[in-house]
Amino acid sequence: MKISFAILLILSLITSCKKKDGGSLTGTWELKEVLMDPGNGSGVFTTVSSDKNLVFNTNGNVNSNGIICDMSIESNTSTAGTYSALDSTIISTACPNLTLKYEISGDTLILIYPCFEACKAKYIKVL
Repeated sequence: MKISFAILLILSLITSCKKKDGGSLTGTWELKEVLMDPGNGSGVFTTVSSDKNLVFNTNGNVNSNGIICDMSIESNTSTAGTYSALDSTIISTACPNLTLKYEISGDTLILIYPCFEACKAKYIKVL
């Protein structure tokens, strides 16, 4: 009985320590929605019409056809940077003193900008 309990305990520890995969970050992501809270917590994601995208490479580089470090929906200025999957951050060469956080869940990527009130950009994986 003690051996069965020990085996069960070891198996549960092993399975609980596995990193949960929120989805594959590498690939191309298109901007679909933005959230800018007006200051009262009532902000919601709003659909935008934009060609802005992010391309995450396996070597830790990220490229965009828009400015990564702001919430602009424009796609007329190419920027680049690096990302860390370990701490879910992006640093762009356009704004080296700014670290963006991101969350990934399946085919949805959310960039979290360092605003006083909530401001986020939602991207959907296309490739």
